[in-house]
Amino acid sequence: MNIVRMVRQKWNRWENSRKNGYQIFRRMERKACTKNGRWIEKYKFDYIFSSPLERAYETACIIKGDRDIEIVKDERLIEVGFGLYEGTVVDERKGSFALFFDDPQNYVAEKGAESYESLLARTKAFIENVLFPIEENKPDATVLISGHGALNKALFLHLLHKQLKDFWSGVYQGNCAVNKFEIKNGNVSLIEEAKYY
Repeated sequence: MNIVRMVRQKWNRWENSRKNGYQIFRRMERKACTKNGRWIEKYKFDYIFSSPLERAYETACIIKGDRDIEIVKDERLIEVGFGLYEGTVVDERKGSFALFFDDPQNYVAEKGAESYESLLARTKAFIENVLFPIEENKPDATVLISGHGALNKALFLHLLHKQLKDFWSGVYQGNCAVNKFEIKNGNVSLIEEAKYY
């Protein structure tokens, strides 16, 4: 199973939003994603899942290339919601949001933001209802998931049996980097972390 982080967006400070149609792809990162897509061409993907948000879906399309396979958009793979803080930079985030990265177990979602509990519940549901059944029914299947920074960390937390306090631990997964896992008999192993090809 390969989990890739989407291409980076360039913030549009006037729109002040990352929602649905305002993403602007950076040429260099699209090239990196295309390079990863070419390297990954040697893999036969049986399944490709993506967040329905534009950047992640675009990343899945770039990596998919000309393969004749459907990209399944799954709402459970959407990035964590930041509520009123959507589209802001770190210095503009006040209140408990400051704890989001530094102290996850004490973070309290406010102003329409999504809680860690909600993020972890939907990613756990995706793993249990999608990934594990694939492994059980088709153990040699190769899966690609195109997601986002916090979303991918939530998947990693479940797959690697980490605790919430360690949510942001491990190697930083940059944009277009791939984390590779192997699932056998319900056991998960991390094979490669934050790799660029």
